Amino acid sequence: MPKAPDALATLPPAAVVALKKLGENLAIARSRRRESQRVWAKRLGVSVPTLIRMERGDPAVRVGIYVTALWMMGRVKALPELAAPEHDRGALELVVREAVDRRARRRRSHV
Repeated sequence: MPKAPDALATLPPAAVVALKKLGENLAIARSRRRESQRVWAKRLGVSVPTLIRMERGDPAVRVGIYVTALWMMGRVKALPELAAPEHDRGALELVVREAVDRRARRRRSHV
């Protein structure tokens, strides 16, 4: 088995919790649809052990598998919203800081 990337070993705790919750939610969705792990794994195109790892929130499972599972649930359209620019608070804060700096520079040049 190939060595896991270092990024997986240094995931922020909040990311680990979010992945675990996503995996649990996917497991609940499968169960509520009364589909076995074997059937869902086949529909996803993965092995049962990979499905089990996904349902546990394993970060080494490829993102495409998670996305396909969301698609099977009818929730794939929600995915782009997660990183929508209007929700990027870090970028918004940078824009505001730059605007404040520009204003301060203009004031100094007019004095």
